[in-house]
Formats: sequence, structure tokens, C-alpha cells
Amino acid sequence: MLFAPLHLDTPLLQTAPGYSVSGKPLWLKLDALQPSGSFKLRGVGRLCQHEVENGAREIFCASGGNAGIAAAYTGRALGVPVTIVVPETTAADVRQTIAATGANVLVHGSVFDEANAHAVELARSRKATYVHPFDHPLLWDGHATLIDEVVAKGAKFDCVVTSVGGGGLLAGIVEGLKRNGLSEVPVIAVETEGAASLHASLKANERITLSAITSIANSLGARQVAQHVFDLPKQHPIESVVVSDADAVAACLKFADAQRILVEPACGAALAVADVHAGLLQRFDHPLIEVCGGIGVSLEKLRAWKESFFDPHPRKSRA
Repeated sequence: MLFAPLHLDTPLLQTAPGYSVSGKPLWLKLDALQPSGSFKLRGVGRLCQHEVENGAREIFCASGGNAGIAAAYTGRALGVPVTIVVPETTAADVRQTIAATGANVLVHGSVFDEANAHAVELARSRKATYVHPFDHPLLWDGHATLIDEVVAKGAKFDCVVTSVGGGGLLAGIVEGLKRNGLSEVPVIAVETEGAASLHASLKANERITLSAITSIANSLGARQVAQHVFDLPKQHPIESVVVSDADAVAACLKFADAQRILVEPACGAALAVADVHAGLLQRFDHPLIEVCGGIGVSLEKLRAWKESFFDPHPRKSRA
């Protein structure tokens, strides 16, 4: 039996040129409006459906939150039990949201790597299926559908701006560009300071494992990107940039005011580029920003983060 995709063809809208310091009209792909709250449903749903079609009867996944709720949502839709292993850094409200979606939630380890190793072992011991949250070709194939949708709408764009954690979304965007004949369209890959494993790896010319994640954008909290993602800049034009947590939160609040939609700082990182690295966008006419979403956010959290970063002398654009 083949299942219909669980993700939505999400809205695409364009801002006025005056929305950001860049002065460019920005295409916004609103994956924050997916049923699971983020883009993750595209790839995680695709991979889980494939596994169930091939006989999986129980699924394990490790996650900081968003992949977990995507797997939980998929498991509920397919009638398959799902266990999500989260690290201790995953907030209690996020754990509760995943559990309320129907999954069993276990807490293990102080970082994603430890939670992931535990999920792999549990799946092995139970002869169940393990689903990786960002490192699998079917995940990338699922995430690529966001580019398919933008192209199908006839929207003209000349770069894509996306946040990067483990790199599954970046890999999917590159795949989507490739299969739509847009291999020349560059991608601006954005991370926050304290979670910039791709940026560090490209600078060192080797795949770096961060000693710790210190950013509040814990959805970007993979200490090491997938090998495939590290190799992507050799195959596709990718520019890696970094923004601060304060930049990301400011972008989230600005976006909330403009669109009445809340997104995590992990998503705010991509939104921040048009202000913080405005000069970087000057060679483009119609940037596309993937608004990846995220469930680990509330208005109260955004306000608290903003207060903790308050600076009476705000910085100007870096580019």
C-alpha cells in the first residue's frame, strides 16, 4: 500500500521591499504551517511512510523536538507506535507536545548525540525501525518537495536562504534545486553562534564536532553535520553565514508582528539574514527564505529571550 504524503503544500508569499534592511522583496515559504509545526514532516513523513510500507511495525527516532513531533504525527496517522528519545536540553513543554501527539517520549543524555545513540540501540534491541532525523536520502527527497512547490507556483527566485542544524533541510533544498533544473541557484546556509558546526567545518576544511551547543536555537543543535552535507559545497554553490541568538530572536519577533506566526530562533536565523547580512543579498533580485517553523516557541519565550539579549546600542548590518 502506498500512502499519500502527509505534509501540506504550504503558502508562499512575498514581502514588500521595505520589510528588511536588504530592500529586497523576499519570498517566504511558510513551512511553519505544516501540521507538525515545521518542515520536518516533509522528510520524516516520507521516510516513516517508506519504512511502514516495507514492514515496519514500530519506529524509534531521536530528536531535539521537531523531528520527534513529525515522527509522532506520522506514526499516529499510520497506526504505528513511535518512541522519541530526546536529550535533557529539550524543554518540558516540547516533550509534552510530542507525547500529546501520541508518541512515547524518553529522555536520555545531555546532547542529541547521546539521545541518538540510545534510540539506535533501543531500536536494535526491539528489532524495530530507527529513523534518523536528518541523515538519510529519503529525508532529503521529502524536504526537496518544498522547492517543487515553489517552482510549481511559477515563483521566480535566484537564491535560497535556509537554517542549518544537522543539514537535512539543506540537503533537501539542494536536491530540489537539482531536480528542477536550478543547480546554478545558490543557497545561503545560516547557523547561530554556538551551534555553527557546518560553518566551523567549512572553515577548517574537515568535518568538525563541536564540543558543546551553546546557542538557544537548540533545534540547530547537531554538534556535527552529516557527511553528505559537508560535501555539498563541492557540488553546489553554498555560502555559510552565522548570526547571533539575539539576531535570530529579533527576526522571530519581527516576523510575528508582520505575519502573526510564531517560529523558533532556529528559524529566525534564516529570517535574520535579510537584516544582519543585508549586503549579501544585494546581488540577488528575489531571495527565497525557507520559514522552517518549529514547536519550541511561545510569545512568552520570545519576550524573555529578547530581554536577556537587550542591548541599548544595537548593531548595524554586518554586510
